[in-house]
Amino acid sequence: MPYPKDHKMKVRKTIIESAAQAFRTNGIHDVSVPFIMKGAGLTHGGFYSHFNNKEQLVAEACRYAISDTIALLQEAADQEGQIPKINVVIDYYLSPYHRDRTEMGCILPALSGEISRTSEEVRQVFTHELERMISFISNLAEIDASKGSALLSTMVGSLVLARSVSDPELSDNLLSAGKQYAKELVKT
Repeated sequence: MPYPKDHKMKVRKTIIESAAQAFRTNGIHDVSVPFIMKGAGLTHGGFYSHFNNKEQLVAEACRYAISDTIALLQEAADQEGQIPKINVVIDYYLSPYHRDRTEMGCILPALSGEISRTSEEVRQVFTHELERMISFISNLAEIDASKGSALLSTMVGSLVLARSVSDPELSDNLLSAGKQYAKELVKT
């Protein structure tokens, strides 16, 4: 019995979702294609009928993960009713909840350190997705792209450091300081 017409597209999406989760949690270099395929509930052999190589999957996972993060942040901003909406996004982004759930969190703090050592194709996709995230943040905060870049950099940097330290109190303090500074940046 033949597969439905959209079967291949659904399988591809499942692989991309598995990859995005694995890359967010473990980075690019520590995740193998068999690990990703197992996470998708598939065998390793089917990978190459969907992707040319792991680099192509990394690029697709970056696209998917940024879209996922933007949708999540927009949903949080729309539900809260707090004005300005950017404060809701800052509070969510720099929360212990987001810090502790790398598998579903923003891919920027998870992969930024590794992206510089990937192919030009992946770096171009990552650059485009970073620009999309800056645009989202800038529009939501009603600030120009330069301030939006500074705001996102503050948020990403604070989250990277909060995830990196072994001292829970220091981690919480880094999130709190990042939130305070990010909100000040939006006011000026």
